[in-house]
Amino acid sequence: MHFFIKTLTGAFALLPALHAGACEKTVRWYDDPPYSFRAPDGNISGFDVEMVREAFRRMGCHAKFVNMPWARAMVELEAGRLDVLPSIFRSSERDKFAYFSIASMQSPNVLYIAPAAQAAYHLTKLSDILGTRFRLGVQIGVSYGTEFELLKSDPRFRENYVPVTLRLAAWKMMERGRIDGIIADEASARFELEQLGLERALQQNMLVVSTSTAMVAFSKRTTSPQFVNLFNKSLAAMIADGQYRFIRNRHLRCPTSVKVLGCS
Repeated sequence: MHFFIKTLTGAFALLPALHAGACEKTVRWYDDPPYSFRAPDGNISGFDVEMVREAFRRMGCHAKFVNMPWARAMVELEAGRLDVLPSIFRSSERDKFAYFSIASMQSPNVLYIAPAAQAAYHLTKLSDILGTRFRLGVQIGVSYGTEFELLKSDPRFRENYVPVTLRLAAWKMMERGRIDGIIADEASARFELEQLGLERALQQNMLVVSTSTAMVAFSKRTTSPQFVNLFNKSLAAMIADGQYRFIRNRHLRCPTSVKVLGCS
């Protein structure tokens, strides 16, 4: 019994040292409301920011937010120069260099189409654009789910694919008739179109491209499975005690449901 107590005490004594070594992690943010943005008071805010910050707080850890675009963040995560990347879809390719959390958000990826294209094209699925002159704006380095990934493997898709760096620029391209459509997360699109005054001019098509759940990715070079497990427990506790709901409702501008962890 004495040996058990001493062993248990020794194990707890190790916890501060473990936290000291893993207490600060770099977390990607970018100007991508409602998930991450700089608030008027100068602080970094948004759903992803507050969700990760609260989960880390419960773990006794600190999130150091670093600003970088998506394509660079993927490279940095793989290289181990970035520790944490929120709001990412899991794939077999990404499994090679990242661990993934439990589901952190679900918001549909929806096809938005310019008014002129609405009349010219009648799309019931994303692959209907193959063989047409439909110009689809695609954000570099972003995946929009299984159907989109299959479409990318079709050589005909090169005729439809228009790479864009920033989604805000893509909305303006669509307004000016330079592209016919763009796939966007519904929560982000609602915020951005309202910000640009285009919520009536550029409305979503009924075509939902994916409803995959987003997760938080952790670089395998800098993070252990044990750390990810602790994060998962923190996130599950937030969902159970209502803190997740509080953060989500503060930032999402769409019908929400805890059942799907996001826009319903």
